[in-house]
Amino acid sequence: MPTRMIADSSIKYVRMSKRDNEDYIDLQFKTRPPKVPWKSIIVAIIMFIMGSALLIVGALLVSGHIDTKYSDRFWPVIFLGVILFVPGFYHVRLALYAYKGYAGYSFDDIPDYDD
Repeated sequence: MPTRMIADSSIKYVRMSKRDNEDYIDLQFKTRPPKVPWKSIIVAIIMFIMGSALLIVGALLVSGHIDTKYSDRFWPVIFLGVILFVPGFYHVRLALYAYKGYAGYSFDDIPDYDD
């Protein structure tokens, strides 16, 4: 059976050799190494750092270490800190575990902006 290749296609394939008794070959089950989503990891690190900073400032406002004339602003600061900290921490943890090669973690779990 002839195989045709489209000239400007981005599809990459390997021509399979014809074998008598085998229906499958090992090449069918090989996967590409996952692409590291650097933009998403950088955004997650920025969110983690900003969320941590806002939570620390909010805690200092609540405890009174920062001047009491700003005490009415601690709820918005803590709320924004939590909103930034939670997803930032989650995705940084996923990236770290995928980098270390822990079972069940992959860079495919992190959303990518290039899709």
